[in-house]
Amino acid sequence: MHLQSPAFPSNGSIPAQFTCDGINISPPLHWDSPPVGTQSLALVVDDPDAPQQTFTHWVIYNLPTYLRELPEGVAPYPQLPEGSIQGKNDFGRLGFGGPCPPRGTHRYFFKLFALDQQLPLAPGASKTEVMQAMTGHILESVELIGCYARQGDR
Repeated sequence: MHLQSPAFPSNGSIPAQFTCDGINISPPLHWDSPPVGTQSLALVVDDPDAPQQTFTHWVIYNLPTYLRELPEGVAPYPQLPEGSIQGKNDFGRLGFGGPCPPRGTHRYFFKLFALDQQLPLAPGASKTEVMQAMTGHILESVELIGCYARQGDR
């Protein structure tokens, strides 16, 4: 599997519109076919450079295997029309919460997982709950890293 975004290159700068300095919407993401046996996909976006601990920006799971992209600006609904379910980010909200580093340049890891099952979790699950439910069910994973620094920190 490969994961990419037309909005920023791997290890490149995430445009401000996808951050707290912009309109704070999710960037578009594209991937190719998951491995044989995949029953669902899950995406976790986090910032390991956060001051206290890794900060979770987005958790979305039970994405159908026929999907090959998430469009720009995924709405923060508990369940999306195609059946995907959104978890709670560390801002305490459902859906995507854009980069907003307190200082310096931070890295944001977009991690896509191909799973051999649907996750038996209700909307609003935390990253920890999703990662625990995925244990032993990951067929393949791939990541895309984007970077961001606030205006005054560049």
